[in-house]
Amino acid sequence: MNQRLSCLHPNPGWSGAAAPQLSSTPAISDAVGKHCILELYDCQSSRLDDEAFLRDTITTAAKRAGATLLNLITHRFEPQGVTGLALLAESHISIHTWPESGYAAVDVFTCGDHTMPERACQVLVEELGAARHKLTSFRRETPGSIAGSPREPELSPA
Repeated sequence: MNQRLSCLHPNPGWSGAAAPQLSSTPAISDAVGKHCILELYDCQSSRLDDEAFLRDTITTAAKRAGATLLNLITHRFEPQGVTGLALLAESHISIHTWPESGYAAVDVFTCGDHTMPERACQVLVEELGAARHKLTSFRRETPGSIAGSPREPELSPA
């Protein structure tokens, strides 16, 4: 996928008053964000089962992507495996591990023109010691109801 992340809209889901301008072929600027699905194979089993290590790695991945980490929740399963969910100001990072198989499933979705989810994925590939991986990336298109309109955050009355 050949695109510049600087053209992604920084504020998905914000409302706007202007009517959308639809075209048959959406421009690259008609995206609210970029979504990466990462499959990690033949990883170091001990790292896939280490909750503290995964918390540190997810935090580093979020920073490397240029995202703002708001909250991080992890859970270690018995006898093995960890699930983690990082809530980002720009969306999320999730990971689910199967140490017995050396496998991890990762989801990185970021919005905004300052984030690079592929960088988060690279951190995870390297830190988990994946011998091989598969990365699928795609744009999340702006809904037609808000495309082309300026969007401002909805503020609650004081």
